[in-house]
Amino acid sequence: MKNNSSLAYNVILVIGDFVALIIAFVVAYILRVSISHVPISTHVNSMTYFNLIVSIMPFWIIVFALLGLYNQRVYEKRFSEFWRLFVGSVVGIMSVISYAYLANIAIFPARLVVLYGLLLTFAFVLIFRTVARGVRRQLYLRGVGVNRVLLIGDTKLTLRLASAMARANKTGDVVVGIVGAKKYPLEYNTKFLVFDQFEDAVKAFGDTLPNTIIQTELYGNSERNDAILAFAQQHHLDYRFVPGNGELFVGNIDVELFHDVPMIAVHQTALVGWGRVVKRLTDVSLSLLLIVITSPIMLLTAIAIRLSDGGPVFFRQARLTRGNRVFYVFKFRSNNRKYSGLSPEEAFTKMGKPELITTYRKNGDFLPHDPRITPVGRFIRKTSIDELPQLFNVLRGEISLVGPRALVPEELAMYSRKHTILSVKSGVTGLAQVSGRRDISYEERRKLDVYYVQNWTFWGDIGILLRTFWITLTHRGAN
Repeated sequence: MKNNSSLAYNVILVIGDFVALIIAFVVAYILRVSISHVPISTHVNSMTYFNLIVSIMPFWIIVFALLGLYNQRVYEKRFSEFWRLFVGSVVGIMSVISYAYLANIAIFPARLVVLYGLLLTFAFVLIFRTVARGVRRQLYLRGVGVNRVLLIGDTKLTLRLASAMARANKTGDVVVGIVGAKKYPLEYNTKFLVFDQFEDAVKAFGDTLPNTIIQTELYGNSERNDAILAFAQQHHLDYRFVPGNGELFVGNIDVELFHDVPMIAVHQTALVGWGRVVKRLTDVSLSLLLIVITSPIMLLTAIAIRLSDGGPVFFRQARLTRGNRVFYVFKFRSNNRKYSGLSPEEAFTKMGKPELITTYRKNGDFLPHDPRITPVGRFIRKTSIDELPQLFNVLRGEISLVGPRALVPEELAMYSRKHTILSVKSGVTGLAQVSGRRDISYEERRKLDVYYVQNWTFWGDIGILLRTFWITLTHRGAN
């Protein structure tokens, strides 16, 4: 009774990627050798070329697999899939070149075949996956391959799951029944079958049992819970349950043996162990590179700020980072020297405009034409140049390139989940910044910070950095 559509989709992705890669290199050969009249550097027979490419492609598929491109958590997220495909294409072509060099085999008749192959592999695989995703959605709409789910529990979480699975064309999951629904009967869509007892649901479904049982509420009677689990196992159904203390099981979870007793170890963040080492090495290497690249911009900015009003170039402020540790963040000063270092309340009161305090706070700590900001400051904020000195904070190990926004102690003290946010280093950029910056509320930004802490991945960091670069170029959400 298990739904094998996910496995089938993975197999289709592997086969499709394999075919797309071969077609890409065949087209690359045709473009450079068959169509172009420019002499080639090495003669490679077309059949020899084709046979070599076909024999090498399985290793390319292995590269894709190591990058997680056949993992549902990756291919369901377009942005993550996009950048991993790009990295996989580059790594794949480099692997082929390395193989040709070490084996002393002529694979490519000309260097342009390599370039064409790189561009076409990325494009063809991306196109194939886009088409495959569209076809799968159409099949979902027709009820083909959907995962039929029975929810058990009379909780608000049941409502959340039912709502999340309402779009079957995107998720592939569809709720076929709910056991419970006494506390919130009017909240459920009428298309759901509602049952008082699990046994009633079993009788109603007959031979058309669901593929998955999700228990959102464990009964006080353990025998009832055992009966549901036993039924799922006997009929080969997927079974999942939500632990009673949902807040406990967030972040990174490991199942380990402790004195021969299986135990669940819950870490506050997924950023533990070697992940922290890799993240620090990435921070050091990239911050050094960025400092070198942006040093002319920082020098010109420092001169412009100094000449504008003769005040200090940098702005230093106490912020919080991992372990509730206070550090001083470096930024280029964008406020008028008279208001630099003052809180918004103090600054607006000093300039005789206390009415702006309420407007500033209601607008998410932002004013379209903030009178505190200098003309130079307005430009460097819009282009995010004012953030560049934080690269030195990264190099010193006080913060990371990617992480929750470094907030002043007074701001973070008001947030109930601050202990979660402060379990990792704060960042120059983060998930909240690339998800809308000032376009989303303070509460939403902190929720995104918490999500980042609990779901950190290395590739997620790479994606956030690339999105930050794009947003900086387009000035979206800048202030």
